[in-house]
Formats: sequence, C-alpha cells, structure tokens
Amino acid sequence: MELIYSRFIGGPNVYSYRPVIKALLDIGAYEDIASNTIAGFVARLLALLPGLNQHSCSRGYAGGFAERLREGTYLAHIFEHVALELQTLAGQEYMSAFGKTRGAGQQGVYQIVIGCKSGPVGLAAVEGAYCLLTAVLRNREFNVPELVARLKRVGDEARLGPSTEAIYAAARRRGIPILRPDYDNNFLIMGYGSRQERVWATVTGRTSSVAVDLVGDKYLTNKLLRQNAIPVPSGYVVAGSAEALTAFAAIDGPVVIKPAGGNHGKGVTLNIRSEDEVEPAVQFAAQYDGRVLVEEYIAGRQYRLCLVNGRLVAGAERIPAHVVGDGSHTIAELADIVNLDPARGSGHSRALTRLELDAAASTTLARQHLTPASVPQAGQYVFIRDNANLSAGATAADVTEVIHPDTVRLVERAVRLVDLDVAGVDLVMPDITRPLTLNNGAIIEINAAPGLRMHLYPSAGVARDVGAAIVDYLFPAGSDGRIPIIAVTGTNGKTTVTRLISHVFRLAGHKTGMTTSDGIYVDQECIAGGDTTGPVSAAMVLADPTVEVAVLEVARGGIIRGGLGYDAANVGVITNITEDHIGQDGIEDLDDLAHIKSLVLETVRPDGAVLLNADDLRIVTLRSRVKAEIVYFSAKPDNIIVRRHLGEGGKACFIKNGVIYLARGQNEQPVINITDIPLTLQGYAGHNVQNAVIATAACWCQGLQPGEICQGLVSFCENPGRLMLMDIGDFRVCVDYAHNPAGCQALVSTLRRLKPKRLIGVIAAPGDRRDDIIVRFGREAGQGFDRLYIKEDADRRGRQPGETAALLIQGALEAGLAGDRITTVLDECEAVTAALAQAEQGDLVAVFYEQYGVVLETITSFYKTDAAGHDGVKAEYQELVVAGVRVEG
Repeated sequence: MELIYSRFIGGPNVYSYRPVIKALLDIGAYEDIASNTIAGFVARLLALLPGLNQHSCSRGYAGGFAERLREGTYLAHIFEHVALELQTLAGQEYMSAFGKTRGAGQQGVYQIVIGCKSGPVGLAAVEGAYCLLTAVLRNREFNVPELVARLKRVGDEARLGPSTEAIYAAARRRGIPILRPDYDNNFLIMGYGSRQERVWATVTGRTSSVAVDLVGDKYLTNKLLRQNAIPVPSGYVVAGSAEALTAFAAIDGPVVIKPAGGNHGKGVTLNIRSEDEVEPAVQFAAQYDGRVLVEEYIAGRQYRLCLVNGRLVAGAERIPAHVVGDGSHTIAELADIVNLDPARGSGHSRALTRLELDAAASTTLARQHLTPASVPQAGQYVFIRDNANLSAGATAADVTEVIHPDTVRLVERAVRLVDLDVAGVDLVMPDITRPLTLNNGAIIEINAAPGLRMHLYPSAGVARDVGAAIVDYLFPAGSDGRIPIIAVTGTNGKTTVTRLISHVFRLAGHKTGMTTSDGIYVDQECIAGGDTTGPVSAAMVLADPTVEVAVLEVARGGIIRGGLGYDAANVGVITNITEDHIGQDGIEDLDDLAHIKSLVLETVRPDGAVLLNADDLRIVTLRSRVKAEIVYFSAKPDNIIVRRHLGEGGKACFIKNGVIYLARGQNEQPVINITDIPLTLQGYAGHNVQNAVIATAACWCQGLQPGEICQGLVSFCENPGRLMLMDIGDFRVCVDYAHNPAGCQALVSTLRRLKPKRLIGVIAAPGDRRDDIIVRFGREAGQGFDRLYIKEDADRRGRQPGETAALLIQGALEAGLAGDRITTVLDECEAVTAALAQAEQGDLVAVFYEQYGVVLETITSFYKTDAAGHDGVKAEYQELVVAGVRVEG
C-alpha cells in the first residue's frame, strides 16, 4: 500500500462546497482482498479505534460500518473511515462525517476525499491513517494515543489565537470572505481586492505605526498623557541599578520596575518596597529592554478596558494568577489541578493560560513567605503572580456595564491622544464604579494589539464580542468586503471572453484583475505568466488591494486539483461544452465535463447572475443547479429557449439582424452591430460573435451601461494567441490556440470565409487526450485544410514521439485529405518554418501553437530571413508581431 499524495482544498470544489482533503492511495496487492478475509484485521482495527463502531457508513445507523467490516469491505473505503475517526479523536472541532472513495482509473489506485475543518489536522490525519493501517495489516503494534496527541499539537499550532479567532468568526458571520495566507501567524486578509481589510492579531491595516511605537514606549506615553491631565503614575527612565536606586528614593514609596518597551507583563516587578529588591528587578527588566522604567506603584484593583475606533467596547477586572488552598495539597499540586482545565493552554492558544511556577512565581510566593511546596490552608488565596496579565495565568471578570461614565470619557480621550484604533488600556484604581481622578488611581499603560481573551471568556460576568466590534469598525453596516467577481468557464472561448470582459470594465474606469491561460494581469500588467486558471491564481488577484473587479478564467484542471480560489462569484459564465479532456481525471463523457464546470454556476451568489448558452442543450440542463438569476445568451435570433425565458420576464442577450440585443421580458435594447466589433472579423468569426455576446451579457449583468459595453467592444483589438491575423508579404498567417475538434472546426470555418487560395494548417493535439478525440481532431483538420503540417507538442504528456502525430494523420486521411498533402515535422519551430517557406501568394497559414512566444519568434525570424523575397511585406509587421497583437482582421 502506498499513499501517493494528499492535498488540502480550501475552497468550493467538485466534492463539497466546504474544505476537504483529497488523497490518492494505491492499495496494491489488496485490490481484491476484503477485510473479512485478512486474518485478525477487523479485530485489531476495532481494538485500536473503537470509535469506528459508531460510524454509520451508507447504512444510516451507528454500527453500519463495523457490519461492513465484518461482512467484507475494501481497504480504500476503510482508509476513508480511519482518517475521519482520527480527526474526531483529535477534537470535536475537527470532526467531519463527509467522505467519498472512488477508483482513480488505474488498477488498485483510489481517490479518497474527506471533509476537514483544519487543513493541517486533516493532512496529518490522512498520513496517520496510512501509518495505522500499515501497522494493522502487518500485525504490528501502533500507538494511537501518541498519534492523537500529535494531531492535537498540529491543531494547536495551526489554530488562530483566541483574539484573531474572534475576529475571524465575526467576519464569517457577516459573510465576509477571509484568506489566511500562513497557518503559523495570526494574519488575516478579510474581503477581496480594493475592499479588503487586514488584521494581524488585533492590529488592523488602519492602525497607525506611529501610534504603535508611541504606546510601545511606556515612558513617552506616560509623559504625553500627563501633559494632557490624564492621571498616570510618576516615573523615570534609568540606565542601570544606580540610577534606579536614585529614582526609587525620589519616588519615596513602593515602585514598579519594568522594561520601557515591554508587553504582556514581561520583565515587570510590582510593589518594590526596599532597596534590596531594586537591583534584581532592574536586571529582570533589562532582559527585555535596555531602557528600564522605575515608576510609582499604584495600589488598587487591576482593570483592562478595550476601545475600538475611539469607543469603549468592553471592560474587565483582571485577577492575578492564583490558587485556592484546600489544606492538603501543595501550591505546586494545586497549580497542576488548575492546569487540568481544558480551557488552559500554553501561551495564547486557549481561553486561559496555564499556571507556571517559574522564577517570577517564586519571587511572588516568597513575598507571601511561601514556596511551591507550601500547603496553604483551606480557602486561602495564594497569588502566583503580582501582575494580572492573562498570558501569566490571570483570570478576568466583566465590568463593562458598571464603569463610571466619567472614567469612560477620560479613557476615550487618552486613546485619542495616542491615536490608536484598537487599544487596551490598563487602569489601577480602588473601584471602577467611581470616577478616575488624580488621587483615585491611574492609567498604567495603553497597549497596541490588545488580547481579547479576558473579554471573550471572562470567569465571571457577560462575555463581550470584541471581535465583532473590530469587524464592524472595519466593515461598516452594509459592507461585506466583496468586489465583483465574474467567473468564466467552458471548453472553448474562455480566454477571449475573459479578456474582453476585463477590457470593457477597464475602459469603463474600473481597475481589473484577470486570470487567463496565458497569465495573471492587474490592469494591463502581467504579474505572472503561464497557464494561470487555477485557484492559486484567483487568490492572487483577489488579494491585490488595487483590484476593483476580478474576471477569472476557470479551467477544468484547476477545479479538479484545487477547487475554486474564491467562495462565491457575482456572475458565472459557461461558454460551451465540447469534446476535450474526455478520459482524464475520471471524465468519461460530456456530462462528466459539464458536472465539473457547473461548480462555477452553483457557487454564484443568490443575488448574482448565471449566463447559460441557450444554443447548447447540455448547458441548459444545468439550470436546475443554479441558485442565482439565469440569463440566457444565443447567437441566434429565434432560439426557443430564449423566447420562452423572455416570455416569463427573464433576461437574455442574443443576435438579431446582425445586432447584439439585450432584453428583459419584451423590452429589447440594441447594443452594437457585430460588424463594428473588430474581434468578429466583420462577422466572419462566428465563435467570436458568440464571445462578444457573452461578454456583453456579463458586463450588463454586473451593472455596466450599454454605451460603456459598446465602447469596450469597439476598442478591443489585443487578443494574443487567439485568431491573430497578420500579413507576410503576399500571404497571411493566423496564430490560434485551437486544441480540440470544436476549436479546429470553428477556426477553419472563420478562415474559409476570408477566401484564401489555399488554407494551410500547422497543427498538433495535446497528448493526454483520448485516441478517438485526437483522431477526430485530425478528421476536422483534414476536412478543413488544403494542406497540413503535423507537429507535436514538446510536452507529449506520456505519449511516445510520433504517436500523437500518427493519430492526427489517421484522422486527416479518413477525412479524405491526400497523403501527399500531409507533411510530418514534429518540432514546432521547424514545422512553422516549413509551412511558411512553402506558402504562396494568396495562401493563409494557420498555426495551432503550443508555445506562443516560440511561434512568434519563429515567424519573426522567417520574416527577417525572407523579407527580401516578399515585396508586399508591411513595414510595421515586425514591431506589431513582437508586441503580440492582432495586426489585421
């Protein structure tokens, strides 16, 4: 048995709208061996994982899966259930009941998909399931508790801190999309494109760095507040023990010694009353900052007030870490008992922090004449820390409703003075219900990135959803952080439609982000080249803070491998479904292909629009999967589906009398004559006529006016690699990415209308297509071209040299093309050069490229070498072709 791979898919996917782990498992020799025929296997497995007895499986009741184990089921199915059970053992927050297992098209190889709520935990569970089953099959011991403990550690390490988790949860409740770029940090991007907001813990993208640095300097903050009549303790910054002793004497009372730039209570020593305590406290503080602050000690109860956007949202009394004696256990034992609380964890990972009996705790205990081995009396409070930081094990009680209004106003003014948008203000005073005055307590510190745990999980009082307050500040009522997303899928035309929509929006004044099969673009800048039609590319566009509209080409491969890179689109388009990729990734027919691509339609927001091709009945049947408004498009004037839809008051876009119309019910509005759209070659390019119709409908559904759409269609001239026509002396060349039978047929139909003397094709087919589809591609080419040069892609995708070419030749011969009109030149550059060299006056050479840049360089090189022999070569040709634009048409 071999675990070939496992991957996390975070967005909507063909298996679930929620995150999943997808694994590929080769069970090898166990292909036909049922569980009940492996000696002792079922008993050993259930002994290790008794929770499997509760799995219902397909039988719908607890124990159903155990029954199937005993009756005989197979290893891939068992693997699925083991992985799900391990997630359950890792914690209720990771539990999932979703799982699917199916063959992957190879003997003994299975695709296993399980739901997961944490990518790292799900991946670790799949790896753990592999190790556990391997041990059971080999009758070896396996330590399940150790594995579960590791899964829990993985979960804790990947878990957002409580403060960031509260913000995350609040954003999810508001329907705001969230991207978490790194599981090792509490950094979130909430929202898409230009409407996004960022948080790191509780620091927001609007938090002033000056304010953060200011409050980080405790002495400077103290001085600023003092100058503005805010009650603060007196203090001095010192550079060593001698200066600290001088400051201690000047204050003439108990002092606090702490780092001038500290946080979370690190390096703080409170209530120093003798000179002997000064030097150790200075050394302790100096470990965190070379500048040490000696400050007046303010006696009283410790409070933390949280303010968001200048307004109080929560307040809590902080109670230093402590244990309560029972007359029999030592302080160390009592601390261990407290730490059994599952709400306590290390650092900031849980609602509360574990009690630690470290050096600082020993110092605090010594002041109480105690040690960790002391046994306090029943009911005796023993403080482990002097400070009340939750990171040191403190607890909290909510006091929000009882804070005196004068204190609220004073604290809000103090935060305005430091200009901090999310602030934690530490107060010490006898009673929070009374006003804070110069003689009644003080503001000790103002903190950036305040922890929210004490407000979210108080030990007493009402929990305060400070995370929601932060989200409401960043996204005022009515804002969900979303930009328009237009997702385009289908078999042919995706790239052209995507480019055209993006161009129309850009011309209308919107900054666009676009993913296509030749790169990612922000406005007109290519930020990444290559085939970028998957979820990672979509996420790149949506993370760009300048993008106002996202137009995403979504291909089959990206959907299968990684799902969608967004949660929901505003407009979803499916151009057409034709034969391509049949036989790959479990796709057996066009219905399978339509099912995969329909994910783009299913995930359109209910208030959005789905564009369906009314000329393709297979696409029309997908309407039952759609939650959004359906808008039909057609290249025909009298499509019955469109007519019925309009009769019911629906919306559509169609061609009538050579004009693109938009219609709602019986109201029709002309937009543009198709002959005025350069992309259509005076209407000869039927497939681009359809592409223009689709783009018109998509832009209309997303709120553009007909005039804006018309302006964009008329000015769109740059469509690199798609129906690029250029003159080379007395013949012409067309460069296009036709790579399947339908694409070949559409291109040939267009080029024939240009009435060339001979139509010459330089063709290849992707090697991973099924044999019959490659033959059909060759048949279309044989019917359409007068002469063929057959090449092969550099990436043969598992085929032997010449194998794909032979299939194309077979199809061309079946179509009736004479063998002496077919030339095989496997190398792309050599094939293009050979075709150009044989071209005559009035010919049109169509090149179906694999590597766009290579083909353009080859054509350019031919021009340079042969230009002298072509009197009609246009002077501007070389500059234009290198720029990659359509020259003629």
